[in-house]
Amino acid sequence: MMDPSQHKIKYSETKIQHRIEELGQEISRDYADNDLILVSVLKGSLYFFADLTRAIKLPVQLDFIAIGTYPTSTNQKGIVRITKDLDLEITGKHVLLVEDIIRTGMTTGYLVQSLQARMPASIKVCTLLLNPDEQLINVPIAYCGFMISEERLIGYGMDVLEKGRNIPYIAEISKGS
Repeated sequence: MMDPSQHKIKYSETKIQHRIEELGQEISRDYADNDLILVSVLKGSLYFFADLTRAIKLPVQLDFIAIGTYPTSTNQKGIVRITKDLDLEITGKHVLLVEDIIRTGMTTGYLVQSLQARMPASIKVCTLLLNPDEQLINVPIAYCGFMISEERLIGYGMDVLEKGRNIPYIAEISKGS
């Protein structure tokens, strides 16, 4: 774990869990009569995804998708690719893509477009954190936990160099960390 003196807690465990319960109630109500597949975008959304699925009071199917960037040596910096694809068939099903954080929307937009090609009945996005000021493209965000600005965050799935994901709250860290 990180030294708590090195960061400021932005969202406590209690606040996160309370908001997730609210999101679970909304999703349960909105999808009450539908087959729903929840798709976690790995690795960042893992903790949020696990808690959210338990807060949804419907039978759901779960799947995972992972993305990566092309190596910088290809001169295609910022271009993403799917590194772990879905195992479930989503054609004709309602899909809720679960993200930890959306800033520009570029990666989420790419995933939504890729999944739409598989002809689901619907595809929407649930994100724990959203920075509307940085969004470059519109994505179908139906559920949002918290609005943020340009803070650098760690914990509850978010990392710095693959460390800090397991912190049970979300903390703001300095840009130099």
